Amino acid sequence: MLGEALGAVDQDALHGILKQLMKASVILQKPDEDNLAFMISMMKSIAPRDSLETMLTAQMVSVHVATMRFACRLAFAEGIPQQEGVARTLTRLARTFAAQMEALNRHRGNGERPITVQNLSVQDGGSAIVGNVTQQAHLIAAEPGTATEAGLAPLRDAGERDRTEALRGTTA
Repeated sequence: MLGEALGAVDQDALHGILKQLMKASVILQKPDEDNLAFMISMMKSIAPRDSLETMLTAQMVSVHVATMRFACRLAFAEGIPQQEGVARTLTRLARTFAAQMEALNRHRGNGERPITVQNLSVQDGGSAIVGNVTQQAHLIAAEPGTATEAGLAPLRDAGERDRTEALRGTTA
């Protein structure tokens, strides 16, 4: 059940990911159970769908934990050189996390759609539509033996109601 929630395909993959998360959760050279539980919970909430997402998600939660550690270090940094070094690392970690989010979204197909650039040529008297054109299909119906079927009256959409039909409470 845990393996499925973390996107592991088998016991070996689950064991490997958990071992890596345990190593990433270390505080003062000892694994931190609360930190590990948090990391596993975050992986579950992201819900990796395949092995690639499992690895990326493990990296994401590890980078997040490291980012928060450096945010704490920045608050207690003494002196400008130490503050600059910690701030630089914090910035790099935050950028890495953002890049990982983009990678996950692209992998899942939620990223930005690709932009296609084309060279179009329109001659004099011609017309062009630039962009995606979508149109809903309309079913146009005419009753047999009516003026509309003979082309003597305008057709109406099948979903459109005639004024007299609306007054009588009937539908087309």
